[in-house]
Amino acid sequence: MTEPQYFDPYTRIEAAICGRLKAGLGSMVRGVASYGGELDDDLGQIVRVLPAAWVTFGGITGTRPYSTSKERWVATGRFAVMAGQLNARSEEAMRRGGHRPQEIGTNPLVWAIRRLLIQQDLTDQDGRLEISALRPGRVRTLFNTQLRGEAVSVFACEFETDWIEEALVNGRFPSAPAEGAEESYDALFARYTGSRSPIDPDLNRVDLNYHLTPIKPTPDATDSVLFDKED
Repeated sequence: MTEPQYFDPYTRIEAAICGRLKAGLGSMVRGVASYGGELDDDLGQIVRVLPAAWVTFGGITGTRPYSTSKERWVATGRFAVMAGQLNARSEEAMRRGGHRPQEIGTNPLVWAIRRLLIQQDLTDQDGRLEISALRPGRVRTLFNTQLRGEAVSVFACEFETDWIEEALVNGRFPSAPAEGAEESYDALFARYTGSRSPIDPDLNRVDLNYHLTPIKPTPDATDSVLFDKED
């Protein structure tokens, strides 16, 4: 039996951004990947893979209730695309680009990244994503430096998007995934044997009491609405 995939918007959005940039940037960069601390390593090792782009989840910047019931919440997340390049000619050539196609500058690379991502909901990369279109944010310099006679520059391009997160009923734990489900909001907890609450039973009946006189303890009439179980 195949284990259902769990819902993790942070990783899925990050992966979808990577996929779109890989497809769109083409040979502008040597690679696009989720950030794994590459810029914290020896800079001399990093220059071997430039020009390149890395994508990372930058955190949740705000959360607000979707409705007065507060059963669903709108989360706003920030993602950053770090774009790096080097040029042996000069710092200006590193920013603007050289005469050869492989000498893409950081300025046109940043522009291309924003062009590919602004106002995209990423469903072309992940059809099950339900997020608002990416909103552009700041572009900031991470560093400009000289290394062994080469100019090295890395910029961070920020984007924000929104999605819905559902709250558990107070005191309840996540339920086990439904049998045969390909994806489950709470499959992660089943994988790690966390505590689980039973699945809520189907609603099949609603009883109605009619009080013509509000203070009367017993109803004047009653009724029941039955719901057929879907096949």
